[in-house]
Amino acid sequence: MQEYERKQLLERVEREGATVGADIPETIAVQGEEIDLRTFVFEIKRRETVPSGERDRVEQAKRNLRRERRERLERIEEGAISREQGEALAGSIIGIDRALNALESLGPTDLEREQQVQQAQDRKRWMSFLKKALGREDDASARRGR
Repeated sequence: MQEYERKQLLERVEREGATVGADIPETIAVQGEEIDLRTFVFEIKRRETVPSGERDRVEQAKRNLRRERRERLERIEEGAISREQGEALAGSIIGIDRALNALESLGPTDLEREQQVQQAQDRKRWMSFLKKALGREDDASARRGR
């Protein structure tokens, strides 16, 4: 591969909107292990937030994808590869970036837990309102003072 071709590929990979319209690869080899990346991302993304039991798995997957991206980028930068191999690597890096973007956009909170906390706060506000409305708030504080 010529040096100018290498620079073009690197620019393509690092371009701001490189992932726009890109597909997440069906499968990808990460650290020598074949992963069904698209299925994994859609399974997690379908939930909109990462369930507490899945957080470690998702964080590990993101670390592995970042490492794989860095290794593939280094192969383009420094490796003795053909233009076709470079194109394939650049396409896979963009696919990894697309997957990482999807995983990074997930909310870190657990919606069920957040909903329970919200309901508990609503109940407290409602009880406080009722006590004030019924004039019982003063009675409760008077009993505590005895």
